[in-house]
Amino acid sequence: MVVEMSSGMIRGLGTVVVFVAFVGLTLWVFNSKRNPQFAEARLLPFADEPHPDSTQEPVTRSTRP
Repeated sequence: MVVEMSSGMIRGLGTVVVFVAFVGLTLWVFNSKRNPQFAEARLLPFADEPHPDSTQEPVTRSTRP
């Protein structure tokens, strides 16, 4: 028995796959167990900035000619 899949059936299956992926991703993102991991990830853009050394004086530019 050969089952022909119409374009409507293929589109319907694609919609179901995308919907299941959306629900899964939503549950993963809003899971409270992941809160510490996301809190750490929020600080990643600042990870490569050097920490200011408190022993050195701040460098300022003179406005005098």
